[in-house]
Amino acid sequence: MKTYYTPVSEINRKWYVADVDGKVLGRIATEIARRLRGKHKPTFCNFQDNGDFVVVVNAEKIHLTGNKWDDKVYHHHTGYPGGIKTRTAREVLAKKPEDLIRMAVKGMLPKNKLGRAQLKKLKIYSGNTHPHQAQQPENLEI
Repeated sequence: MKTYYTPVSEINRKWYVADVDGKVLGRIATEIARRLRGKHKPTFCNFQDNGDFVVVVNAEKIHLTGNKWDDKVYHHHTGYPGGIKTRTAREVLAKKPEDLIRMAVKGMLPKNKLGRAQLKKLKIYSGNTHPHQAQQPENLEI
């Protein structure tokens, strides 16, 4: 049996708006990653980018359970010796709330060229408005 391969000309991409006001970070990130990959479509193919666009609004009102605001830490390295930097989830939310959602979704996507292309279809805004009204996005109920 051959794997079904959707021709690029037949890929239909929809736009979704996800309001994450009061939603739990991990639960919203799994559904966003699922939509970006296209796993909700019957034409899903793991080596092809046939997912949809997702616009996230109210990123500053995301919720974490338990003590994760202070216990969850994010690391990055500057490239210099001893240059590891650590920030808690509370500090990331205060400085750039979009990064919390972006990092959670990025960890759920493939770690290759395909995953980077799928992550570009994620648009995150900390406020209630977004500039993608012309695409007529549908509400994503989670």
